[in-house]
Amino acid sequence: MKHFQSEMILQSPNRGTYNITDKINKLVLESGILSGLCHVFIQHTSASLIITENADPTVRQDIEYWLQKMVLDGDNNYQHNDEGDDDMSGHIRCLITDTSQTTPVTNGCLNLGIWQGLFLYEHRTSRFERKLIITIQGN
Repeated sequence: MKHFQSEMILQSPNRGTYNITDKINKLVLESGILSGLCHVFIQHTSASLIITENADPTVRQDIEYWLQKMVLDGDNNYQHNDEGDDDMSGHIRCLITDTSQTTPVTNGCLNLGIWQGLFLYEHRTSRFERKLIITIQGN
């Protein structure tokens, strides 16, 4: 079994979803692993990783709409607001979503469904630099 690990730094310009499928597939190709698993982990508490619809952007707009209704920015009941109104809400959004995703690797690329993509989901409203750790294992 082969192992491959890499770090990736991504810039997120503001709150939203950013398709990183192609960037991760490039690393899978670089790893030389044809069959196995790819694990992607984000080292942050106010940004996450999601697998969702990759064709129709209104799906991601609706997810954001729902999260904005359920997790309010600047809620007066939040005790933690050191970095602004989107600080605690960003942490809660991260808990609702995921800090990591694991997908199968088949024929040297992520084996996602036809309508699936892997997205960085920035939960803060400002620009941030986000660090990912990508681990690929297999044959």
